[in-house]
Amino acid sequence: MKKLFIETLGCAMNSRDSEHIIAELNRKEKYDLTTTLGDADLIIINTCSVREKPVAKLFSEIGVFKKKRKNGAKIGVCGCTASHLGKEIIKRAPVVDFVLGARNVSKINDVVSQRHAVEIDTDFDESSYDFASYRSNPFKAMVNISIGCDKQCSFCIVPATRGEEISIPKELIVQEITKAVSTGAKEVMLLGQNVNNYGRRFTSPDEKCDFVQLLRAISAISGLERIRFTSPHPLHMDNEFLEEFASNPKISKQIHVPLQSGSTMLLKAMKRGYTKEWFLNRCQKIRTLCPEASISTDIIVGFPAESDEDFADTMDVLERVRFDQLFSFKYSPRPHTDAAEYEQQVDPTIASERLTALQARHTEILDEIMDTYLDTIHQVYFDELKPNNKIAGRSDDGKLVFVEGSEELLGQIVAVKITKVSRGALDGIVIGE
Repeated sequence: MKKLFIETLGCAMNSRDSEHIIAELNRKEKYDLTTTLGDADLIIINTCSVREKPVAKLFSEIGVFKKKRKNGAKIGVCGCTASHLGKEIIKRAPVVDFVLGARNVSKINDVVSQRHAVEIDTDFDESSYDFASYRSNPFKAMVNISIGCDKQCSFCIVPATRGEEISIPKELIVQEITKAVSTGAKEVMLLGQNVNNYGRRFTSPDEKCDFVQLLRAISAISGLERIRFTSPHPLHMDNEFLEEFASNPKISKQIHVPLQSGSTMLLKAMKRGYTKEWFLNRCQKIRTLCPEASISTDIIVGFPAESDEDFADTMDVLERVRFDQLFSFKYSPRPHTDAAEYEQQVDPTIASERLTALQARHTEILDEIMDTYLDTIHQVYFDELKPNNKIAGRSDDGKLVFVEGSEELLGQIVAVKITKVSRGALDGIVIGE
């Protein structure tokens, strides 16, 4: 049996794409996964274009693969950086055997056997393709509900690498989740660039379903205990969606609300489609309907023309919402984006200072939030064994929880009393089911 080494960078959608790649490869020829690069017959890097210096990272990794691979091992580049660089990857690194874009995952068996094959069609429609089954964790499932993105945010390369937004038919989604539940999964993570815009476009014009209707259909699946999703867009957080989030007992009370900036002026330049006031209104609605919910966000500092006043607006939103989790980054220009051409690029030193200030204040807020968890009781779904007789899972509101335990707890939802808190996780003791 051949061995496969696959490195996955970036978001949860990339992780799901890697699972699809593994499943599709095994449909034609069996591979054992390996974490030892030198043992692999096939080496794949599934790339991300969103973070800083993705191209430099890609070619650095290719250099490592070239040095450490065994004789005859193939190297493939997949994902978003593959989509936007295409043939240039092979031109710069002829050691690469094939390039497969993020919108072409189902073609993996077509390219793996062709020397220097390149498939990067961002108009290719995989929304109705029935992928083979593979899950890296048997106790939970990641399921795509849409592909691509129509938003055209001025800082984001994703529309250029993943193509236009198309929703996957409801029947396929329900079928996939039902199958996952039948093989041990009690939790599902629904994936899409804008999950709550589900239903905007289907391949078949006869298909009709919005996100709330999809959530209700998924909730009816027997044996499914928890539904998570990422990432919703603030623009589409209407009252019906937030009321379903709050009232549906199967939906975990954790929601990601990506802010990007607290400045209405910068949000307009970013082409986000909402204002600071709308964002705060939606978060207040969540707090009112569902006080126990945790709210996370994304923030970019140093976006072109960001002033001290703009940054103060971002800090104001941080103070007023008090996010449970913060993913924050310094702006860096991306190819195929409008913002890369904007004037008034912010001095990197100033951007770094703002990022440090943002993260420092959030750390203080996070410490205050986590302290409130001490001695509280939470229903935790355990899905991962850890070293030193530890087992890990997540509370309904998304907090990572560790307890002492064995594999008998895997796949179980049990009551845990929190005995120790830290910024990144909670420790507790099991007190019952």
